[in-house]
Amino acid sequence: MRVAVVGATGLVGNIMLKVLAERCFPVTELIAVASARSVGKSLLFEGREVKVVGLEEAVRQAPDLALFSAGAAVSRAWAPRFAEAGTTVVDNSSAWRMSPDHKLIVPEINADRLTPADKIIANPNCSTIQMVAALAPLHRIYRIRRLIISTYQSITGTGVKAVRQYEAEKSGQALPPDQMAYPHPIFANCLPHCDVFLDNAYTREEMKLVNETRKILDAPDIRISATAVRVPVLGGHSESVNVEFEREYELDQVYELLRSAPGITVVDAPACNEYPMPLTAHDKDDVFVGRIRRDLSHPRALNLWIVSDNLRKGAATNAVQIAEYLLKQGYLGT
Repeated sequence: MRVAVVGATGLVGNIMLKVLAERCFPVTELIAVASARSVGKSLLFEGREVKVVGLEEAVRQAPDLALFSAGAAVSRAWAPRFAEAGTTVVDNSSAWRMSPDHKLIVPEINADRLTPADKIIANPNCSTIQMVAALAPLHRIYRIRRLIISTYQSITGTGVKAVRQYEAEKSGQALPPDQMAYPHPIFANCLPHCDVFLDNAYTREEMKLVNETRKILDAPDIRISATAVRVPVLGGHSESVNVEFEREYELDQVYELLRSAPGITVVDAPACNEYPMPLTAHDKDDVFVGRIRRDLSHPRALNLWIVSDNLRKGAATNAVQIAEYLLKQGYLGT
């Protein structure tokens, strides 16, 4: 299996390489792809040095699979070229997520929608992935009517520049504006500002939660309101989610549905100070759910606290899991 990782030198690209190795994905040849400034450099994969190449060279090599994490502009320009060469692309950017012609996939929920004809497959936004992973088993039984979401998102979701800003501020260093990822300090601060503000006064990150959730759950009528907040955490997104169902629920069944759902770990013993946290979710692939409790203001509403490593299940691991499904079905290389 000849595999290209586009954006191999970035935060998510590095984790993609790590996850491919950890999960023993059958990579016979790795093609590490990055921007022109990184071409010719080397990186390590499974103890071997791999030279970084440019996009044109990677397309020429026509890999079986390409995992993209290089931004929407690169994906829009280059994913079709890889697909034309016979490569199956799993794209981690926002470029194809809401396209009616492309599948938006969380394997535990909707991998069965994929076919050999799907040559460009969209990986959802990190905050969406962890939330729908927890909500899907509940939605199947109770049907979700409304969601109210507040996120607490790691700076790693913004990339290397944000981490550098955090580290500089932590050490007391003043950065010039052009080196800052955010318009305000992030160290010892919270910014209710993830991505850019849109005309409706919501941010693009907040609208991703709205639109992607509806698409993945195939539930266009769910009413959703989201507030996304950037917090000074180096890894892991947390979410407070209030769920209103169409049907009555029993808490015991909610626990059972979550405990039996693939990729979900329930951590919910508040009397013992046990609940999901970014520190304990770090470098793990599961989505962690806790603080499960009835909404005292509504008989069919439920509160959940959902935490996951945004660079793993929120990005790299989900992409590799999609590739694993394609491989298992015999769709790669066809």
